[in-house]
Amino acid sequence: MNQKSKEIESIYPLSPLQQGLLFHSLSTPDYDMYFQNSSYKLHGHLNLHNFEKAWQTVVSRHAVLRTLFIWEDYQKPLQIVCKSVNLPWENYDWRDLSPVEQQAAVETFLQADREKGFQLDRAPLMRCSVIRLADDIYEFVWSHHHLLIDGWSSSTILKEIFALYEANDKEENLYLPLPRPYKDYVTWLQQQDLALAETFWQRTLQGFTAPTQFGDKSGSNLSNSKDNYGVQQIRLSMAVTKDLQALVKKYRLTLNTLMQGAWGLLLHHYSGQSTVVFGTTVSGRPANLIGVESMVGLFINTLPVCAKISRAADLVTWLQELLAQQVEREQYAYSSLVDIQKWSELPRGSSLFESLLVFENYPEISPQEHFKNLEISNSHFFERNNYPLTILAETSPELSLGIGYDSCRFDDATIAQILEHLQKLLL
Repeated sequence: MNQKSKEIESIYPLSPLQQGLLFHSLSTPDYDMYFQNSSYKLHGHLNLHNFEKAWQTVVSRHAVLRTLFIWEDYQKPLQIVCKSVNLPWENYDWRDLSPVEQQAAVETFLQADREKGFQLDRAPLMRCSVIRLADDIYEFVWSHHHLLIDGWSSSTILKEIFALYEANDKEENLYLPLPRPYKDYVTWLQQQDLALAETFWQRTLQGFTAPTQFGDKSGSNLSNSKDNYGVQQIRLSMAVTKDLQALVKKYRLTLNTLMQGAWGLLLHHYSGQSTVVFGTTVSGRPANLIGVESMVGLFINTLPVCAKISRAADLVTWLQELLAQQVEREQYAYSSLVDIQKWSELPRGSSLFESLLVFENYPEISPQEHFKNLEISNSHFFERNNYPLTILAETSPELSLGIGYDSCRFDDATIAQILEHLQKLLL
């Protein structure tokens, strides 16, 4: 134990969302819950040694990337930061396979990688693989557990990787400011006034006594198959996207508020309830925490949106009220979903919501600005959460709408219809 203690940099509690993700990951061990992998096609000359070196440098820079989690024999789970870890890295050469065989092999590799998962009590909860498909074409796969980082942090990491790789390739030293550790954010969380948050959430959810119901084809239990998760996506045209952007600018709204309004109206239509509640994600990065923009970790949080539908209300006025609620809700973005559930009037054990709306608005990377000898394309991302229905909206640059769903609860036709209805509301 003394030898092990020499390898430990720090020990501290989990953030509220980390607690939730750990619970769901442990309670559904046969699923790839909150496992994330991203794959990128790289075109050009790739110096594998310098690329791996850049990744190892980033792991050394950010404490959360050297973190493991312990929970057995402890009243509350803890996260332990190791002083150093070696990032698992594998290189493959599939140049002897045909393009069709390569595509099939990549799909098989990604599926096997997801099934492999991570042991949450061993660091690092991250690994990388590079697959060479041609002399100047590579498939890069980055896998990690969502317990470590959010989308904003992923963008920060990739920007650092690109900068470090270029410096390594030129045999130059690159100075990057020392980032604040994730532990500082957890300390900030512990200093917040839960009494104020409790008052806010009790007022927000007053009178809400049952989760919003919507039609599905079966009960709420997951099947015994790992293949019970589906994804469907549509992309709106650039013209429609620009019209929506002009609309929200005219009425001083945001696309996020517009999406929340559209989903609230759909839930009202499906459930027949005048008050609907669904989940949304917030950045969770407090403006009064110095250096938070460059910190790497899991800052996002999941919070309930309570939308009251009134046929008499003017649509724009109603959307502006939704935006005002969103701004006020941000002040209590540190609230734990477990606490919010406890403060609500719902029966113990009930879920506050079964659908989650995620609007991706973190800074996008521009790889071409950093990789001088490489072009990056065909990026793909996989993640599964514990909600039966997840609506993902993002602009890149057209507005795309995707739905991830438990296919034991929803059939493909139902999801296609939901996407069609959502699109009609936005047109």
